[in-house]
Amino acid sequence: MSYELTIEPLGRSIEVEEGQTILDAALRAGIYLPHACGQGYCATCKVCITDGEVDHQNASSFALMDYEREEGQTLACCATLESDTVIEVEMEIDEDARDIPVKDFHGTVSRIENLTPTIKGIWLKLPNDEVLDFQAGQYINLYLPNDMGHRAFSLANAPSAGNEIELNIRIVPGGVGTTWIHNELKVGDQITVSGPYGRFFVHKSANVPSLFMAGGSGLSSPRSMILELLETGSELPITLVYGARNQGELYYHQEFLDLAAQYPHFTYVPALNDEPADSGWEGFRGFVHEAAKAHFDNDFRGNKAYLCGPPIMIEACITALMQGRLFERDIYTEKFFSAADAQQVRSPLFKRV
Repeated sequence: MSYELTIEPLGRSIEVEEGQTILDAALRAGIYLPHACGQGYCATCKVCITDGEVDHQNASSFALMDYEREEGQTLACCATLESDTVIEVEMEIDEDARDIPVKDFHGTVSRIENLTPTIKGIWLKLPNDEVLDFQAGQYINLYLPNDMGHRAFSLANAPSAGNEIELNIRIVPGGVGTTWIHNELKVGDQITVSGPYGRFFVHKSANVPSLFMAGGSGLSSPRSMILELLETGSELPITLVYGARNQGELYYHQEFLDLAAQYPHFTYVPALNDEPADSGWEGFRGFVHEAAKAHFDNDFRGNKAYLCGPPIMIEACITALMQGRLFERDIYTEKFFSAADAQQVRSPLFKRV
């Protein structure tokens, strides 16, 4: 059984299967709806029901309060239809965005490498000649066995890589999913992913230099974006400021050194914040935001900045960028939300970052 969902102001109508969420149906039809956590925590996907009936399912009472339910609002990531329904969505048009339908892919683990003591590179070969079409910077959901659910991981390869995708996965202490991936997953295993997801990509139409600031496995998206920019012939300045604790945690270091030597408009600034004093490291010592401030002499004007990493790193980078006269319209972040993140009070000054 299915119902018809009409999405305003787009005027688009799609079929939604029984038990399928509004968000999943829209994304699989190639219609982007604003969202973040996908679990009913953050309220980013809140929409207004103007006609019809829905089941709110497991939407958090914090993200969707009782009075909002009574007013006809719901969370697209949780709500399922109980009749033909019309919703109204607040949407921003972005000329750089591609609306790519979400699909399921059943891949085979083709390679596993230890990139650092805490980060593994996982390569998945897609069947036959299937190719995951995506914008550099987007992510996939990887489905785990034994009722562990799914986890979101950014794509580390350029879109041109064909039908083999790369994920860089850091083990989270106490994390059931990443522990299973690090300790149990092996070459030859079959695993399902869905994607692409996310609204994180290079805003090429701005035609300005790009500054990437990343920490840990947050390097995945910037690597994909930088590789695509270089492959497609962009000649605008590109700067990567990448932070790790020490040299052992610094991965793809030689690749970026080689790219900087090959492309004069690409600059690579690695930063280590806990490197032994006597190690002989000649690069920057300190955090990502400190390295960026030093490199740009605290003046970030004229750039588009793309931030990927732990929330504390992102917050420090946003502060540094704004102190260096770069503001919200030119700052983009990749930050996955958990239930704990969603409960935090965020400044009303920041609507997007």
